[in-house]
Amino acid sequence: MGILLNSDLGESFGSWTMGMDDKIMPLIDMANIACGFHASDPLVMQHTVALAKENNVRIGAHPGYPDLVGFGRRSMNCSKEEIEAFVIYQCGALAGVCKSQGVNVRYVKPHGALYNDIMKDEKVFMAIASAIARYDNTLPLMILSTNDNATYQERVKPLGIELIFEVFADRGYTDEGLLVPRTEEGALIHESETVIERIKLLESEGALITRSGKKIAMQADSMCVHGDNAQALALVASLREFLDQ
Repeated sequence: MGILLNSDLGESFGSWTMGMDDKIMPLIDMANIACGFHASDPLVMQHTVALAKENNVRIGAHPGYPDLVGFGRRSMNCSKEEIEAFVIYQCGALAGVCKSQGVNVRYVKPHGALYNDIMKDEKVFMAIASAIARYDNTLPLMILSTNDNATYQERVKPLGIELIFEVFADRGYTDEGLLVPRTEEGALIHESETVIERIKLLESEGALITRSGKKIAMQADSMCVHGDNAQALALVASLREFLDQ
């Protein structure tokens, strides 16, 4: 099916608005919907699921650390049991909202610090994988694509879980296949032409160009895009137009 576009949505809370969900939803294939721990609330979840349903977009649970104040961007020293419990809790909450509207959760993508931690700490990764296996092992887990994807596949094989490997449209990559830290030069890509060339190369050769200009192999099932400002929204629109050609 080629590379599918995904985006983190439903991250408003009460009277506080985050993102441009109504504009980004029609342009993507997969919506990672916040489940109330790092952002969102029941009403926001209801609205976001309805928007996804209206636009025929796949719905994914987007669980994070219980950190509303920090928007889930701060790592927390949680036990395996705690991580399993709050991932199951969040998946169940979103599933309930989906059921009320006649749709289903189709996959799981951790948010923020939790997403980063699964790529750095095997214990955190396995806690989330175990939670999904206990909840519903037909739900794939979306993680960052690296040059070590086979290792992650082997870890979840006994649990019967599939992985979705994603790349980031607007982030620079190191020669090791990791994201360039936001504190360093080359971390962010703003030119739509560069991003279009990236997705062309990923589709044709399964490769991307790193910050230093090196070409490396990279599996890409999905590409994460952000549309929380006008400039980013224009980039997403350009990607959608290219993929629909």
